[in-house]
Parts: sequence; C-alpha cells; structure tokens
Amino acid sequence: MRLYALLISCFVAASHATAAETLILQSTTSTQNSGLYDYLLPLYEAETGIEVRVVAVGTGQALTNGRRCDGDILLIHSTDDELKFVDDGFGLYRKPVMYNDFILIGPAEDPADIANSTSVKDVFARLFTSQSRFISRGDNSGTHKSERSLWNRLSLDPTPYSGDWYLETGTGMGATLNTAIELDAYSYTDRATWLKFGNKGTHKILFEGDVDLFNQYGIVPINPDHCPHVNLAAAEGFANWLTGPDGQDAIAKYKLNGAPLFTPNAP
Repeated sequence: MRLYALLISCFVAASHATAAETLILQSTTSTQNSGLYDYLLPLYEAETGIEVRVVAVGTGQALTNGRRCDGDILLIHSTDDELKFVDDGFGLYRKPVMYNDFILIGPAEDPADIANSTSVKDVFARLFTSQSRFISRGDNSGTHKSERSLWNRLSLDPTPYSGDWYLETGTGMGATLNTAIELDAYSYTDRATWLKFGNKGTHKILFEGDVDLFNQYGIVPINPDHCPHVNLAAAEGFANWLTGPDGQDAIAKYKLNGAPLFTPNAP
C-alpha cells in the first residue's frame, strides 16, 4: 500500500513538473509559415528547458482562444486589437517584438498594372476598378484586417463581389497563396511567408515599400486574473527572452538566402 501511494505521489509530482515546463503559444500562421519557430524555439528550449507548443491560427482566432484561456501567451500582428485585449482585462500587457511588411503579389503579366501604382491605395483602387481576380484570406487574421483597412480607407467594399473576382479562402496564408497561384490571381501577404513559400510559379512581388504596408508583431501574456490556470512564470519568461538581447539577436539572425524575414524592434 505504501509503495502504491509512493508511486501515485511520484506520478503527480512528475505531471506538475511537465506542466511547468510547457508553454502554449497562440500565434499567427505567418510566423509559423515563415519557419521562424523552427529556428527560434529550439534555442529557447535549450536555454530554459521549457517546451513552447505553438497553436498557429489567424490573429482573430488567437485572440478568441486567449479569451477562452486556451493558452498562456499570444504572438500576433494587430496592434489595436492587442491593446484592446489588454484593456479588456484578458492580457497582462503588450510588448512590440519585431516587424516586417506586407506585399502585393500577382501573375507576371499583371493585368491590373499594379506594378506601376504610385501607392498601395492606388493598387487597391486599380484592383477594384479592373475587377481583377483577388484572393483574400477572409479569416479575420492580422493580414486580413490590414487588407480590409486598406479597402475601407478608399471607401471601397469588395465583399459584394465575393465568389466573383473577389475570393475569400477563410484559411491560412500558405493555403491562400496556393489558391492565388492556382487561379492566376493577386493576393496580399506578409513578406516572410512569401519568401519562405515554395510554390511561387510565375507569380512575383508587384508592389512593396509603402509606409501603409508596415506589419508589427506584438507579444501578450494572458492575464491570470482572467485565466487562473495560465502558466504565468513561463509566459513572462518567454516574453522577456523574446524582447531581450538573446531573443532579439536570434530574430535578427533568422534569414533566408541572406534576406532577413523579420526585424527585431523591442524597446
């Protein structure tokens, strides 16, 4: 009987230790698709012994999951939504981590002539006027939110044309790009995912560099007052590492064919 009790005690202790060494990260698909986590997380685990398990979804879904206490920390890219998440009591605080930019990709023949656009607003005006086939994520992700804000600034609404020239996949960035390639269409994506994407076909970057294409990523530990079972120590440890010298240096060193995919910018 004593032996049985001892075994049960050891099992419970081991279970608690395992839980303490695991962190659930609700994240965007773009950071996952870029390969950043395959490079970054083994460095963190080797240094701390904490395993980071990534749930890669759109930013909107990551925020919903966080409100449901399905995780310990968020790494997403929609600054206003991140700040609101904190203000509403779901997040403990929000820190900037890194940035890259959004780009417009499309077929080499460029039927809407967006390569000669003078601004990203001009790009979207040309797409709307020409009704050239455009593939949107349509999933309330950070990328979709950014795309939608550009249409709104022009007071243009493509959704009445959904299923016609404006097609919404409701999926992650990789699947959306595959659809754009297959249908010889335009799409809006973050640069890191495009650089890592292996099925480009004849598609290429047709517009880039506008200030409105800036894409900031932030990290938000989930508030233990809202989610009592959150692994706060691990969440804050990861946030501090990612925004500290070691994490920022690791992000800066992550490159593909010599090109950086993200630029660290934690204060």
